[in-house]
Amino acid sequence: MNKLKFAFYWAASCGGCEIAVLDINEKILDLAELADIVFWPVALDFKYHHVEALEDKSIDVCFFNGAIRNSEQERIAHLLRAKSKVMVAFGSCACWGGIPGLGNVSNQAGIFERVYRTTPSTANADGVLPQPQTEVPEGELEIPEFYDTVRALNQVVEVEYYLPGCPPPVDLILQAVEAIATNQLPPPGATIAPEKVLCDECEREKAEEKSVKEFKRPWEIIPDPEKCLLEQGLICAGPATRAGCGAACIKVNMPCRGCFGPPADIADQGAKLLSAMSALIDSDDPEEVARIVEQIKDPLGTFYRFGLPASLLQRTRT
Repeated sequence: MNKLKFAFYWAASCGGCEIAVLDINEKILDLAELADIVFWPVALDFKYHHVEALEDKSIDVCFFNGAIRNSEQERIAHLLRAKSKVMVAFGSCACWGGIPGLGNVSNQAGIFERVYRTTPSTANADGVLPQPQTEVPEGELEIPEFYDTVRALNQVVEVEYYLPGCPPPVDLILQAVEAIATNQLPPPGATIAPEKVLCDECEREKAEEKSVKEFKRPWEIIPDPEKCLLEQGLICAGPATRAGCGAACIKVNMPCRGCFGPPADIADQGAKLLSAMSALIDSDDPEEVARIVEQIKDPLGTFYRFGLPASLLQRTRT
């Protein structure tokens, strides 16, 4: 029996998805029994020319994590798409843009100005900025072009399946591998996680009518571990976020931040979460409502923390 061929790639992300693969622990031996890894640059000595030499569609499944932030990542996304039968957006950044997607509140010029010229720790008296090509005595150096806009993987290439999370939890990774091994994958386009919101699997006590007079940040209070966090004034993304993580953050008394993205019936996670928070405010007085709303620090980063590129907004207009 011929073994399957898997590929793993890391684009614009923190690296946590790579660690999540290793978090399957001894099950990695089952993975090795099931498939040969033909490309995994973070862990093994592969080069791009090794992938270029493969026949098209010779990779059975590519697990692609990270958003598309620069020209190299876009080029490799197209290369792996051509070589792979199935492309899996692995983790929040690939699925919806993730934390890197918050870069869409600015553009290349704004980010470079901040990073290379105006941060307190920057020592760059000549104001030098990275250039795609630079002449040096040895020849021309080339680095990837840094794009204005961060994109989710499916905004660049076709994607068959989505495996959410920051990073995806071990049980969902194993579920996906099992589905691949037994040829029992869902229809293309599916997200490998339940089609319900996180509130449906949260075991905390919930009042029929929720209302708050103020919003608090997690460090300001020690929440009641039995009571709904929303009812305690903490912004929890549960009403707008897909279930499937086992309410991991909530079980350690921290509000959900939304890394599983929205279920299929929610078109825009941030807008849905904003609507849910608005419905909580217990006041008809415009001045009091404004005061309560002002307690929400960084609304865009709060409501679109993991999904700005894939939202209806996608980015700020510059």
